Order: sequence, then C-alpha cells, then structure tokens
Amino acid sequence: MELNSSEKPITAGSILPVSTTSTDVESLEKPTEEWKPHKKEWFIMISLSLISLMVSLDATILVTVLPVRHILVPLALNGTSVDAFWAGTSYLLSSAVFQPVIASVSEFFGRQQMLLFSLTFFTVGTALCAAANDFTVMLTGRTIQGIGGGGIITLCQVIFCDIVPLRQRPKYFSIVLGAWSIGTIVGPVIGGALVEHTTWRWVFIINFPFCVLGFILAFLFVRLNTMAKMTLAQKLKSTDWIGAALFVGGMTSFLIQYKWVSVQTLAPIMIGLIGVVVFVGWQIWMKPKSLLPMSIFYCPSALAAFYCALMSGLVLFTSLYYIPFYCMSVRGASSTKAGIDIFPALFLFIPGSIIVAGLTTRLGRFRWSIWVGWAISTLGCGLMLLFGLHTTTAVFAIVLAVFGIGSGMVVTGVNVGIQAISKVEDAAMAACMYGFMRSLGMPLGVALSGTIFQNAMSNKLSAYGLSTSIAQDSERYVYILRTLDETTRTPILESYMHGFRALFVMMTCVSASTLTVSLVIKKFDMNKTLLSKYSAR
Repeated sequence: MELNSSEKPITAGSILPVSTTSTDVESLEKPTEEWKPHKKEWFIMISLSLISLMVSLDATILVTVLPVRHILVPLALNGTSVDAFWAGTSYLLSSAVFQPVIASVSEFFGRQQMLLFSLTFFTVGTALCAAANDFTVMLTGRTIQGIGGGGIITLCQVIFCDIVPLRQRPKYFSIVLGAWSIGTIVGPVIGGALVEHTTWRWVFIINFPFCVLGFILAFLFVRLNTMAKMTLAQKLKSTDWIGAALFVGGMTSFLIQYKWVSVQTLAPIMIGLIGVVVFVGWQIWMKPKSLLPMSIFYCPSALAAFYCALMSGLVLFTSLYYIPFYCMSVRGASSTKAGIDIFPALFLFIPGSIIVAGLTTRLGRFRWSIWVGWAISTLGCGLMLLFGLHTTTAVFAIVLAVFGIGSGMVVTGVNVGIQAISKVEDAAMAACMYGFMRSLGMPLGVALSGTIFQNAMSNKLSAYGLSTSIAQDSERYVYILRTLDETTRTPILESYMHGFRALFVMMTCVSASTLTVSLVIKKFDMNKTLLSKYSAR
C-alpha cells in the first residue's frame, strides 16, 4: 500500500476509513508500536468505567432482594411471584436484544449521541420503576431500563475498539472491568441493606445520582472525532432499520410469560424463530450495509468463542442468583449477610480479570486464558457439590474463591479472543456481539436454572410426602422456614438442597462442555492496527 508524501505511516492509534480494501486490511494485521493513551483518551476510559459501575450496580442489586421481591413487591403492586420474576428477567432480555441495534446505529449517528440516548432510556426506566404502582408500569420501566443498560454496555465495548489497539486493549479495558466488578460486589449488599431498612423503591432511587453523573461525564468527556461527515438523510438511509426490526421482533418473542405448553407462548416463539431466520437472510442480502455483518461468524473459532460468551453469562448469572438464595434459605442468612457471603467469588473475580488482561497484553496470546479459566470454573462449580446444610464458612469461601478466579479469567479471555479472531473491519461489531451473547446467556441461565431447581426440589418434596407447592413458591417460603421447628424444617431444607445440587451439576456440565468447545479455537495474532470511523485523536 503506497503512501503519498503528505501521508503519515499507519501506527497503532491511527484511524483508517472503513472503505479500506480487503487487501489493505490484511496489510494492517501487523505488529503495532507501543501505544499509550493521551489525556483525552484517559478521560474517555475513566468516564466509561464510572458509567459501567452504575449499570453493574443496577444489574446485581436485585440479587439479594429475590425473596423480598417475591413477597413485598407483588403485595405492593398487586401482582404475583411470576410478575416479580419477570421484573428481573425483562431487564436482562431487553438489555441483550438491543445491544447489536444500538451499536449498529451508533456507527452512523455517533457514539456519544447513542451513549446519551442509552443513558436517557436508563434514567426514564429507573424513574418508572421507582414510581410504579402496578406491574404494568414496573415491567415497562424494567424493559426501558434494560434497553438503556444494554446500550451502555455495548457502547463501552465499541468505543474501546475505536480508541485502543487490540494488543493494549485488555490492559486498559481492565479499568472498566474493575469498575464493573466493584458494582457487582457492592450491589447485592446494598440491595439487601435497602430492603431490610427502607422500602424496595430505594433499589431504583439509588441510581439517580449515578444517572446525573453519567450524563455529565458522557457529555463533557466522551467526545470522538469522526472520519466522515454525513447528513441526517444519509444517516437514516445508511442504517439497516428493517434488519433492526426483524432482529428485535424475533428475539423479543422470548418475553412471553405464559406456560410453555400454551398456544400463547408457542405461537409467538415459532413466529420469532421464523423472524430470526428471515433476519439472517436479510443480513446476507443487505451486505455490506447490514445491521450485523455475518462475517463475524466466519470460522469455527469465532463460533466457539461466541458460544463461550453465551455460556459465561449463563453460568455466572445462575451463580449470582442462586448462591445468595442458597445462603438465605439453607444457611438462614439475611439479605445483607447473603450479599456479604458471596464476597469471595466477587473479590477474586477482579484479580482473575486483571491477571489475564496484563498477561495477554504482554504475551500477545489469549487462548491459554480461556482454557485455564474454564478449567478453574469447572472445578469451582464441581466443588459446589460439597455444599450442604452444615457447610463450614471456610469451605464455602474457598469454593467461591476458586469459582471467582475462573470466571474472571473467562470474561476477559473470551472478550479479547473474539476481537482477535474477528477481521479488523469487524472488531467493533464483534465486541458488541460478545456483549450480546454474554447478556443473552444471563436471562437464559436464570430461566433454565429456575426450571431445574423447581423440578428437582418438587421431586424431593414428593419423596418426603410434602406439598410441591413449596417448590413453586420457594422464594416466599424462605421466611416461613424460619418459623418452623427443626423436625418440620429439616426435610424441607433437604428438598431445597436437592434443588441447589441439581443446579450445581448443571453448572459443572455446562462449564466442562464449554471448556471442550473452546479447544476448537485456533491461534490468532493480536497485533492489529485500529480501523474505525471514530478516533479520540
């Protein structure tokens, strides 16, 4: 690729127009010079980290509110425990579904503009939840809040792809991961403390100061230069609105709340599956102006890495939801104590992520982190089978610490791996799809684990000659358990424990199978030069 005398050589930090040819792109995949962030880039990274902390806090603050959410919230809003379940799951689903759409639209309408749009949705959704007097408003608020939260998650990934070369990206993205981890650590504790000493509405009200801070940071500091100026008409014409409608329409079919055997559920799901198939066909037809470039799935390594992201979300959120529930039911912990009890996993999550970030940047290799991470996660899930009615605190803490280290390694390793596997021109959307797959795994994990837990617990209750209605409303029954004498309580606790063991077996099998799938991933070079419409320089 020849350079004019007025052109500067391409270095690790330069931005090239997206019209670069495939031959040029191949030439870009070469070792990058040592890249260091300028002052403006530091401001952007720190701002995104603080905004991410807000989203992670909101995503986990309801974890220890689970039994309360199934008792006080339905009573206050005239709903059922099913409504309370969907108050949490609707957020996760809408967050996942809208991530690719917002990332794609930001390509033409601007990163900062879509970040402010996402913050607006998050704030409006939070306000609706805090003021809700019935479940229609609550579910609407959680869905809108999820759209905003998903947009923030994906734009953090995409903006880092814009401003930081891949080789150095793990090291600097660990700042965001650190902030995310802090929110994940304190979220369950704050949630438990709020519902014990105030009203559940404070779970949402507490977000408002962070929302204000997020708007200020995004407006003042998350400013990117664009290589191409477009009119509004050109932006509207360039965006794949039909693809966005097909994708959202197909994926939201899973928001149906009826029983799986009912026509009301099966019909929309079938229509949704057809919609997804039509969406894929439309994306192939619309290339290269498609919402989601199919080229990000171009090889077995990419498919395996995306599968790892999906299963990472599934396993992590199953543990985040059900380990505190185990603490509150079997161990008799309060909501606040349950949040504190899971500290070993959450605290060790950060070192696991940081170690991988530092070593992958230094070594330029990522596969080892995925393999070692899944191996340790599998070990941690398997060790959870040691949990029982009288498990010591030491054993409980050590097992969670092992699981936390492995999970932290997986999250960073898979994130880096997907971006290394992707073609240079697809890096931003590949990073977005990592977030989408991981976020999609979260509600899938919550839904799947709920079914497994309830079925296993029901079987054990039947064996003891007890009513299976306890399993169908196990969250509400936690408070009743504390009023029973030991003779009556023990078989019920054994039934709870049978349900938890079934979950631990599922988590172990999923982790082990994902480790096996990850072996398909081949070696890819991490020395790639930036290729983006946007730059901070």
